[in-house]
Amino acid sequence: MFAILLALACVYYFSFTYFSTKTENAAKEYAADYVTQKSVVDSAKKATKGDSVKQRFYLDSLQLQVNDNFLKRVKDSVVYGIFGFTYEECKEKSINLGLDLKGGMNVTLEISEADIIRGMSGNNKDVVFNQAINEAEAEHMKSTKPFIDLFSEAYDRLKPGGKLATYFQTMELRDAIPYTYTNEQVLAVLKDRIIDAIGTAQQTLRARIDKFGVAQPNIQVLPGSGRILIGLPGVSDKERVRKLLQGSANLEFWETYSNERVYPFLARADQRLSSLLNAVKDTTKKTDTTNLAGAKPDTANGVAAAKVDSNKNNKLDTSRAGIAKREPLFAVLQPVLVRDKQNNYAPPKGPQPEVGYARLSDTGKIGTYLRMPQIVAIFPPDLKFLWEKPKDKNTSILELVAIKTLKGGQSPLSGDIIADAKKQFDQMNGGSPSIEMTMTPQAAQVWRRLTNVNKGQCIAIVLDNVVYSAPVVENEIPNGISQITGSYKPEEADDLVNILKAGRLPAPAHIVEESVVGPTLGKESINSGLLSFLVALLLVLVFMALYYNQAGRIADAAMLINVFFVLGILASLGAVLTLPGIAGIVLTVAMSVDANILIFERIREELAVGGKTLSNAIKDGFKNARSSVLDSNITTFILGIILYIYGTGPIQGFATTLIIGIPSSLFCAMFITRLMFERSLSRNKDIKFDTTITRNAFRNIKINFVKRRHLYYIISGSVLVAGLISYLNTGFNLGVDFKGGRNYVVRFDNPPSVENLRKTLKVSFGGENPEVQTYGENTQVKITTAYLVNDQSKNAESKAEAALNSGLAPLHNHYVIMSSQLVGESVSHDIKSKAIWSVLFACLLMFIYIFIRFRGWQYGLGAVVALFHDALMIMAVFTLFKNVVPFSLEVNQDFIAAILTVMSYSMNDTIVVFDRIREYLTKRHKRDMDKGENKAEIINYALNATLSRTINTSLSIFFVLLAIFIFGGTTIKGFAFALLVGIVVGTYSSICIATPIVIDFDRKKKEPQAKA
Repeated sequence: MFAILLALACVYYFSFTYFSTKTENAAKEYAADYVTQKSVVDSAKKATKGDSVKQRFYLDSLQLQVNDNFLKRVKDSVVYGIFGFTYEECKEKSINLGLDLKGGMNVTLEISEADIIRGMSGNNKDVVFNQAINEAEAEHMKSTKPFIDLFSEAYDRLKPGGKLATYFQTMELRDAIPYTYTNEQVLAVLKDRIIDAIGTAQQTLRARIDKFGVAQPNIQVLPGSGRILIGLPGVSDKERVRKLLQGSANLEFWETYSNERVYPFLARADQRLSSLLNAVKDTTKKTDTTNLAGAKPDTANGVAAAKVDSNKNNKLDTSRAGIAKREPLFAVLQPVLVRDKQNNYAPPKGPQPEVGYARLSDTGKIGTYLRMPQIVAIFPPDLKFLWEKPKDKNTSILELVAIKTLKGGQSPLSGDIIADAKKQFDQMNGGSPSIEMTMTPQAAQVWRRLTNVNKGQCIAIVLDNVVYSAPVVENEIPNGISQITGSYKPEEADDLVNILKAGRLPAPAHIVEESVVGPTLGKESINSGLLSFLVALLLVLVFMALYYNQAGRIADAAMLINVFFVLGILASLGAVLTLPGIAGIVLTVAMSVDANILIFERIREELAVGGKTLSNAIKDGFKNARSSVLDSNITTFILGIILYIYGTGPIQGFATTLIIGIPSSLFCAMFITRLMFERSLSRNKDIKFDTTITRNAFRNIKINFVKRRHLYYIISGSVLVAGLISYLNTGFNLGVDFKGGRNYVVRFDNPPSVENLRKTLKVSFGGENPEVQTYGENTQVKITTAYLVNDQSKNAESKAEAALNSGLAPLHNHYVIMSSQLVGESVSHDIKSKAIWSVLFACLLMFIYIFIRFRGWQYGLGAVVALFHDALMIMAVFTLFKNVVPFSLEVNQDFIAAILTVMSYSMNDTIVVFDRIREYLTKRHKRDMDKGENKAEIINYALNATLSRTINTSLSIFFVLLAIFIFGGTTIKGFAFALLVGIVVGTYSSICIATPIVIDFDRKKKEPQAKA
């Protein structure tokens, strides 16, 4: 009954994938036939450019009544789910493919907790307070402690006995944090506020992404880290997504200074800067002062030209270096000047706040100059400068705007002030889009007062510290409506509207981890993943049928049911299916064979004893195998949970399928197989558990494992020493997961020269020496670099990609960036820490479990030593062969997943051996010990008795992993190789390492070490 109900539930959840896929196929049909249809309305024609857009138009139309006969014909052939579900509801409940199978972006955003605390303090300027935040930020990059704890430690260190409550006496917090609060109470409030802020950020980001139109996005807060993981399947416009996610939407309206008032201060600043820089020997640098492309003709080189004209008889140094030395500020910041009546350059009359132009590459230097204390002292205290958004996407020229601040540097109007925003088309500006904003009632009152006071002046509209426009106020605006104008593309305007409507983030968000997979690579991953799955499944089915005859075919049927159950449960949970997830399903299938092999071998033993009917032999075989099957699967389940807790992304996908697969495999092996046997027996059918070839396999084997244990110690020790020497000489090939950096997989039309590519990339990456290696086929390379890895600016990814393209261009070999990955330093530190703790925690749990089940610390010690042995052996192989094998042997998250998986298999195998030893050392064989047979002989007998199960299970899993290794694709090859090595090592260690350890640490000669 349970099996039937579970099957019906799986069919129910599979139906959602079936109906959504059917609808999407109809959308593809519509897109393909669209051109030939005469009845499609013109508005639809305009809206559907490109097949993907046509498909989206069709899917969107499912919610609407569209007067389109062709559309109706296709729609009428589509069934919208069962029980009246719509397409959107079916899609939400469908099996969700991961980015590695579908293509798209995975982004981890880190919300700046430092900025949240600064904001709660009202941007308090106290030196100690800000120094404590800065030190906590620096420490947070390399620590797993919560930021708030690091801030507390830094503050206590800088100001012992200081009172934190004094910094939070703002209008918003004075009631929540009274002055009398202790530091511990203040920190408790701050922690709650930070959690709330991150939750708000998650909701804000979800609102933005929902408006962006991504199907099945995955958005989740990573507890205790201040990070939000966002999965966006099918997304290809990386730059647009980065802007959408990182824009904090902090909208502000500022009063401005006119250029006429500010220019004299700039001129004085230029003179003082010249004196300061020339006072220090050899500090000037050559600066390009040629005409700025895109700058106004009347203003290009204005100051330099004016001074040369007025000093024709003086021999001024007009070289670039000379101008930069004489006018260091104006050499990089071109002031906005016009010719007056005397034909001299002067600032224009009027309210315009734009005071200068500069190249994008010079903005950092200008900011450094203007922040110098000696220069800051020249300007009015309420003056600050902001850069304006480029008016043309193709220009590299920015305008500097003079802003007038209120007391404390605040703006007159800021915060969550927008009630609505919408895109309009400005016919006065060539039909380009503009954004009309409607303010909240409270903000509208402030806006009315602000526009009344500043008639004839400019008000700057600033979003995330970038000036979007600075219009002149003609009249008072009483209705709270304002506009942002500029040269926007329609999709840029849409994104800006979405950001404004979704609201602002509580603090800036920075991308600390990013993974991009192209659709081509995703399609290849699907094909390779399915192929490896089918080949592996076929190998197991054939092996079981050939070795165990009719019983093997029954096990095959139960195995197929198990796959059906696993996929159905995954669908019901809304789990994401990734390439490692497919590997997890394949491995689950292989490990489910282990349970069947254990049971079948025990049944064969019962039949070999003689005198038992087939029915009784099956009954006793299931009974005697139960403890081994349960113990081995429970330990694997525990390790799956550890993988899920400590892993991220693909590792969690692998762990999810493993956790689901183990109970399902147990159910199918212990109950479904048994039901099939009972059904056959009820019909008086004979069930064969072997063939003429396999009947006597592994019979009468008498290998003295105990006697040779010292030889095994020498073999293992030699490999480990060789691995240690290799590690000390060359180390591991660490992936970006563990060292931070950027990964790019690039595919060329023709095989590139790796050495030439490395040289050109070193130049474009500013001297940073990248790792370049062939990745899979000879036309594909993986490029790893630390270039700009700690740059948290919003355009860091764009700069890195520009540098990459600059380094690839000289090869004159057409290429496509198949995938990219970014892991920041703080994230890589967390990953390394979690990896180490996951391995140690797994070993501890295994020791405790073995100790409890076998009631002897020697068994626990033997198992844990075997686990460490397996992990170290795989690490030794990875360092010894990293430059030998023709594929990447990176030590990364997938490698740790492989280590833990091997540990689970090794523990599985070890428990089966220990279980048989325990059985042979109990009352059943006490008579043999009474005859003078010692414990070592009995242990040898037990090891030989389990050899058939050990070899058969290992072979079946080895063949499965070999299929994954050969057909699973490049991205999973290193993972599969680690598992292949691990299966061999794990089988070896369970017999040749774990059991000898028990013997060597157990000095008792006669008494059994464990009770049944």
